Amino acid sequence: MTTHVAVRPAFADLVDLWAPVRQLGTGFEFCEGPVWHPRDQHLLFSDMPGDVRRRWDKAGVREVRRPANKCNGMTYDADLNLIVCEHATSSLIRERPDGRREVLASHFEGQELNSPNDVVVKSDGSIYFSDPWYGRMPVFGVERPRQLGFQGVYRIPPGGGEPQLLVDRYLFDQPNGLCFCPTEDRLFVNDTVQHNIRVFPILPDGRLGPGRIFASGIVSASEPGVPDGMKCDAQGHLWVCGPGGVWVYTIKGELIGKLRVPELVGNLSWGGPDWRTLFLTATHSLYAVETKVGPRMEPYMKATGGPSGRSSQAEPVSGVKPAATVAASGAKKAAAGYRLDPARCALIIQDMQNDVVMEGGAFASSGSPEHCKQQNAIGNAARLAQAARARGIPVIHVWFVVEPGAPGVTMNAPLFEGLADAKALVRGTWGCAPVPGLEAQAGDHVVEKCRMSAWEGTRLETVLKSLGRDVVIVTGAWTNMSIEHTARSGADKGYFMLVPEDACSTMNAEWHAASVNYALQNVCVVTDVDAVTIARRAETAAAAAWARADRASGGRG
Repeated sequence: MTTHVAVRPAFADLVDLWAPVRQLGTGFEFCEGPVWHPRDQHLLFSDMPGDVRRRWDKAGVREVRRPANKCNGMTYDADLNLIVCEHATSSLIRERPDGRREVLASHFEGQELNSPNDVVVKSDGSIYFSDPWYGRMPVFGVERPRQLGFQGVYRIPPGGGEPQLLVDRYLFDQPNGLCFCPTEDRLFVNDTVQHNIRVFPILPDGRLGPGRIFASGIVSASEPGVPDGMKCDAQGHLWVCGPGGVWVYTIKGELIGKLRVPELVGNLSWGGPDWRTLFLTATHSLYAVETKVGPRMEPYMKATGGPSGRSSQAEPVSGVKPAATVAASGAKKAAAGYRLDPARCALIIQDMQNDVVMEGGAFASSGSPEHCKQQNAIGNAARLAQAARARGIPVIHVWFVVEPGAPGVTMNAPLFEGLADAKALVRGTWGCAPVPGLEAQAGDHVVEKCRMSAWEGTRLETVLKSLGRDVVIVTGAWTNMSIEHTARSGADKGYFMLVPEDACSTMNAEWHAASVNYALQNVCVVTDVDAVTIARRAETAAAAAWARADRASGGRG
């Protein structure tokens, strides 16, 4: 009998079914809130009944704060400030490395929050948290009457502000664990009392659309455990505390496996140098198990060098210094610090279609789906598209579309012959459709093609000229084919071309690296999604500052 339970064979792709669950420390009262520090390589976790926060690293476990306001869930923001749910104060707190403490939320409509429980930070800086009333019960909090008559889920906008109630007041009994999907366009929230998980679409303004039940029946008459902490992995699987340990669901809500743990598990979080160690805070102990998959990449996980202090004297895109850094994938990237004017930019998402990058697609045997997952190209492109729309940057979907039998496609190259032989990318088929998460949204543009380059025989340039855009950001598949051809042709036409390499993929890492490190270096700026997003923010902030100064001077500038 294996250590863990594979309800479906695919679970073995996520964790070795014999993987040992190691006990890292014990003797605690009730552990919660694990979070890994990516720069200092340690784990923080809380103990609510003990009113203490502890730290684990290779030297073992030690206390770092007592009393700790009976803290529960914790995470970091992009600058590695600790975000803490406090039961004793009914508050959500930001703790800065220098010791400063900032109250992010403590009241809603003049009434005290119940007791913030779990918290996540979105890439745009907004903060989402759940608010059951466990912190007003004995043992886990400070017993006292409730002021609110409901248990909700809230959002704090980027930059701060009053908490926004995101759900119907009486939808949840005890909302608890919450997490985003890899593309950050859906939020999952579980309910400890209802034994279920709900999923909500995230609207452009950050609020939630109508939700639905994602999974239910997370309860057992023979084993202790209820829905509590919850995380999403890089492939979109949901890992949630449940009877006997941790239950794992596919993105479609199908239970595929159960991680067996000796004690009731309250929360979980990935960490370690390669983000493949899953830490588990159980009743009286801290455990860890090695997995084959890592977490959905949260903003703080990329902060290996501490808070970023970027100069306001950033360079324009045409002055970027090439090959200043090397990514984990081996890609040479341009120096950070350049600025992008949103009014000049357009974003292309190219060939992100089921046949091209998804399992079950016509070209799946090429290795394309696996490399797309390794790059998190879908999630990164979706994140970039969301940021682009928020700043008024047009999003242009370029799709390879052929009619049945591929009429009009010249069979002058192996790629086109293979497309016809595989009956791939035929209009109206599943294979031709955009991948989930990268569908065209209202206001987006769609350009169809039947060659490698997005320019060849299409209306792309007509769209760009009508929009007045000359800086083109290219994402999609495949890096060494469509992306490279489109970047080359765009440069020849006089456009400034940028390629965020972590939003692109091909058949394997070697071909990807060869393209971005050699062919693309002389025709475009090779960069990444975070740098592009920051560059746009820098220009927007500079423009806003200039406008404020102009207004202050009465327009005399």
